[in-house]
Amino acid sequence: MFRVSVQDVLRKGKEVPKIDFYDGLPRATVFAGLTDDTSYAPLPEDWSVGVADVVGSTDHVAAGRYKTVNMVGAAVISAVMNAVQGRAFPFVFGGDGASFALPAEHADQAQTALAAVAAWALSEFDIELRVALVSIAAIRKAGYDVQVARFQVSQGADYAMFSGGGMLWAEAQMKRGNFLVPPATRGTVPDLTGLSCRWANMASKNGTILSLVVMANPAAPPTQVAAVYRHVIDIANGLDQSGHPAPRYGMGTRWPPAGATLEGHAARAGGSLKSAKRKALFESFVAWVLIRTGVKLGGFDARRYARVVAANADFRKLDDGLKMTLDCDPDTHRQLDDVLSRAAADKLVRYGIATQDEAMMTCIVPSIMTDDHLHFVDGAAGGYTKAASVMKGR
Repeated sequence: MFRVSVQDVLRKGKEVPKIDFYDGLPRATVFAGLTDDTSYAPLPEDWSVGVADVVGSTDHVAAGRYKTVNMVGAAVISAVMNAVQGRAFPFVFGGDGASFALPAEHADQAQTALAAVAAWALSEFDIELRVALVSIAAIRKAGYDVQVARFQVSQGADYAMFSGGGMLWAEAQMKRGNFLVPPATRGTVPDLTGLSCRWANMASKNGTILSLVVMANPAAPPTQVAAVYRHVIDIANGLDQSGHPAPRYGMGTRWPPAGATLEGHAARAGGSLKSAKRKALFESFVAWVLIRTGVKLGGFDARRYARVVAANADFRKLDDGLKMTLDCDPDTHRQLDDVLSRAAADKLVRYGIATQDEAMMTCIVPSIMTDDHLHFVDGAAGGYTKAASVMKGR
């Protein structure tokens, strides 16, 4: 079990150099352990955080556009990742948006990427994406913090977890019109290389895909909130694969993929949408054939890749709160609702639960030949956005 704290690492190693801060963090391997504050380290003072969310996402969900909303949210991470040329940095996908943090030397690149994605979302999908960049110094001056940990989901992939309330504060400030990054000139195109959504939706095997969002009440004792989070995680761990919606033996495919047009919008870079869509369809057809037949091409094992996709998927996170997308049976659903309704009555947390028949996945794939590709899981009919819109408690 992973029990080494970040503070221990900082003490024994004196201090992780600021330029290598994120690379120097240990990778936790037990998710429940991340409810412990000692698993986190505060971001350096000269860093900034970026936040983004789709304006009117609830209305887009009602209109059946949640896959598009997810694509726009993931595009924020993809654009920043390409802007900093693949350097590791902490980020989290939120369904209808995303958050991340970067050192001072990458602030200009992050601002340019955010502005470009906002312009792209508006021109390609008529979606308003609100984006902001906030300094850690401003967050701490307001009485909040941003602390980060790394959770390793597989040999090839890990994801950031955030605590301290600073990300929520930054998002709230953005929604009030503060720290905003204006969209770039219409027609500006971000580099979204690697962004895709080719996998088939994942149908529930246990009854329902449950999207869960739990947030601490500001006045609640942190130790009691952490205990609630651990209780929820323990219940979810009783599900097959701890509720992971992806098939154990690899992702399924359909052809043509439902996300081909969306991928065309991401890949066309100002060129022909039809041409970009045809390329996505061709590449997905080749992958579909290779997965079905088991044939390897140029050293690429498509069936192994599908298994790694499932292993790398991000179906649970701690992001100034707890978010999970679970393949859930009715009894576990009742247990979760019972635990959370009691915690809400005790004024410890606010929570929202949304249910749907399927989960979906949006991906960032730098290369199909390596195992560091990233896959964001959400409910297919509103997911985290819908769960956040029905929050209970106060």
